[in-house]
Amino acid sequence: MYKIVEREVLASNIIHIKIEAPEIAKVAKPGQFVILRTDEKGERFPMSLADWDREKGTVDIVFIVLGTSTMKLASLKKEDTILDLSGPLGNPADVKYYGNVLVACGCFGIGPSVKLAQALKEKGNRITSVMEARNSSYLFWEERLRKVSDGFYVTVGDGSYRKRGWAEDFIAEYLSAGNKVDVIFAAGCPFMMKQCSKASEPFGVKTNVFLTGIMVDGTGMCGACRVTVGGKTKFACVDGPMFDAHKVDWENLATRLSSYISEEKVSLNFWE
Repeated sequence: MYKIVEREVLASNIIHIKIEAPEIAKVAKPGQFVILRTDEKGERFPMSLADWDREKGTVDIVFIVLGTSTMKLASLKKEDTILDLSGPLGNPADVKYYGNVLVACGCFGIGPSVKLAQALKEKGNRITSVMEARNSSYLFWEERLRKVSDGFYVTVGDGSYRKRGWAEDFIAEYLSAGNKVDVIFAAGCPFMMKQCSKASEPFGVKTNVFLTGIMVDGTGMCGACRVTVGGKTKFACVDGPMFDAHKVDWENLATRLSSYISEEKVSLNFWE
């Protein structure tokens, strides 16, 4: 059992929980994830690591409440326990000196992007960060990301706060203006990452994305996280979760992600 020591609502339908997991916290690195199971009848599902404290032995996850498993997780309170927590899993992000790095994030991708940006900055990189949201109610951890960025921007889809638009729009405008970017890291929902990839591709800027959300088992046994990258089949859990965005077959990925929508609705109705 893994105890929840802190729980807070960060934004509209977005929850942050801190969990006692000293063995995971001891070796966690940016870009990695954990697999959770809330109870004996629950499914296994992945969550990116948003933070960790090696001294206190805790790890943090940030998630959006969408289906049965995340609703179960969101229903837990401080001092409640999670049945299973496995990790850290996946290959860490390629954190090294690049020069000028652009970090784009949105929704549940904001959490892990803060830790990634911090690690990249510690390697001497100049960090430009852009945070996107549907509207201002979906924004959180702005100050955390600003602190580890040399340049920080916010773009909101409905224009209710700061600049109207999305991360993809910022990337296209920023690169069109002649700003030098050596590599881009994008984290968020699959559609957001796909759009960021399309925005950067004409400029030839290497773009990395994190495909954590498409997993089930997390150790390469089930094959549910198959993704085509550069014409080859990869497993997001053991070959990733970080991949070259310009090599990902996004249309195939979208088809796979929509395969069980009807079953997910039935599951949610039963649980409710």
